[in-house]
Amino acid sequence: MRYSEMFLPTIREVPSDAESVSHQLMIRAGMIRKLTGGIYSYLPLGYRVIRKVEQIIREEMNRAGAQEVFMPAVQPAELWQESGRWDMYGKELLRFKDRHMREFCIGPTHEEVVTDLVRNEIKTYRQLPRNLYQIQTKFRDEIRPRFGVMRCREFGMKDAYSFDADWPGADKSYDKMFEAYSRIFTRCGMKFRAVEADTGNIGGSFSHEFMVMAETGEDAVIFCSNPGCGYAANLEKAEIAGPESPGAAEAMKPLEEVHTPDVRTIEEVCAFLGVKAEDIVKTLIFVCDGKPAAVLVRGDHEINEAKLRSYLKCDSLELAADDVVLNVTGSPKGFAGAIGVKADVVADYSLMHMKNFVMGGNREDYHVRNANLERDFRVKAFADLRFATPLDRCARCGSPFEFARGIEVGHIFKLGTKYSKAMKAVYLDSDGHEQYMVMGCYGIGIGRTAAACIEQNHDDKGIIWPMSVAPYHVIITPVNVNDSGLAKASEEVYGALLARGLEVILDDRDERAGVKFNDADLIGIPLRVTIGPKRLAEGKVEVRERKSGETKVLAVPAALDYITDAFRREVDIKCFE
Repeated sequence: MRYSEMFLPTIREVPSDAESVSHQLMIRAGMIRKLTGGIYSYLPLGYRVIRKVEQIIREEMNRAGAQEVFMPAVQPAELWQESGRWDMYGKELLRFKDRHMREFCIGPTHEEVVTDLVRNEIKTYRQLPRNLYQIQTKFRDEIRPRFGVMRCREFGMKDAYSFDADWPGADKSYDKMFEAYSRIFTRCGMKFRAVEADTGNIGGSFSHEFMVMAETGEDAVIFCSNPGCGYAANLEKAEIAGPESPGAAEAMKPLEEVHTPDVRTIEEVCAFLGVKAEDIVKTLIFVCDGKPAAVLVRGDHEINEAKLRSYLKCDSLELAADDVVLNVTGSPKGFAGAIGVKADVVADYSLMHMKNFVMGGNREDYHVRNANLERDFRVKAFADLRFATPLDRCARCGSPFEFARGIEVGHIFKLGTKYSKAMKAVYLDSDGHEQYMVMGCYGIGIGRTAAACIEQNHDDKGIIWPMSVAPYHVIITPVNVNDSGLAKASEEVYGALLARGLEVILDDRDERAGVKFNDADLIGIPLRVTIGPKRLAEGKVEVRERKSGETKVLAVPAALDYITDAFRREVDIKCFE
């Protein structure tokens, strides 16, 4: 492609509204443009990267035995009502009515549609297993879209769905997808790690997120420091070791009510009473499937709603409104406690051995000192209900945790029979009995993968694309296009590389060499061939690697071989590893 003919509007300045590195560089490199909040157009350079990512995904999904389909983005409400998700999915689901006042949504995911498709076509165990995938546009009405295409409202996604006759078969399908995802992200040139994760709105019994490790990542990732353990999870899922056995028992002190006017927050209570946050117990009132529950956690910890929802086994979970808090505790927010509360009480493990702690007095402007379990109130159950901290230890082996940042690019789920039971997706087994299909689902964010690649591969000059997903492999830069000898040599090198199957830009613009070099670095082309009069007089050109900055001066035939070998090392060989 000739640069002069490309639609490639690069920008020198950093956009003021671009928060993340990938967002800034994708705009500056002429890859994307914003249409409206959370919705972007891909320009030619950006779309070439998207197509490269899609091609890698297709090759690995096909290799793993999945078959590509394409399902409608518009989905009827009846299917979502059948699965039970129409009312519980939330405001991220974009709903609308057609001219006949029938309700529809724009699909954020396709579990209902694919389950409906399969239940109408698969009748017997002989037709199982099956794995169907698509690459298609989704819409999720994010409350606060940010970071460009990293967290937007309209996005491209590869979603796959497996159907098996039993759990052992479903486990095999899951393992195949785990391996396929590992190959996909390896071929995309990224450093990543699979971590255990909460299943969220998708549901199911078990899941892994594939996290690209980057300091700019929006998600916290937790690792066990013991290499022999290997436990890793995102912050929502990370399991925490239970409390150690207490030392000498502390004597219970008399319960004391303390007037604490307008003292509501943990910080204010600490300052007013002269205590530490770990000596306070917070009482939070949640509504779980319409029923209130009191949840206790230490003052220096935070409740993990994903863990709480999973423990309580509820479809909907939210913090109670002020009137509910008043009805359950007898006090406004900020003074709630567990003593005399009108709801079941569950507590985080960290409270099991606490003595003489401070908590809300269930009376406006009052707290209590020296509250104690059993004597003053009862806890129905203890569980792991909070977010992990750097002081916590691995629940599997007891070793310390390590924290890192990551970007979620893929998520795989063991769905089990969640959708097949709700939607009656059954097959006849070898004895002629009806059985529910066991499902899995597997997603990859296409744009997120491209953006995460930038977050992990950039410098102060611009993007550094891995060869496998680079929009072009080589850029040829004649330092003066008005020099007929340089122009002729550039055309010859351009044609020779195209003939070898490489994707090449010929920068034929009448610009200064420095401008061309800066643009080549900004858009991140892996190899740059510079053709200047001094080297060309010797029959040589300069070949520069974008990633290392290393420059080699080579005769033209040797340069062609060097570039071809570099391409094959990074692209061709990875396809067959």
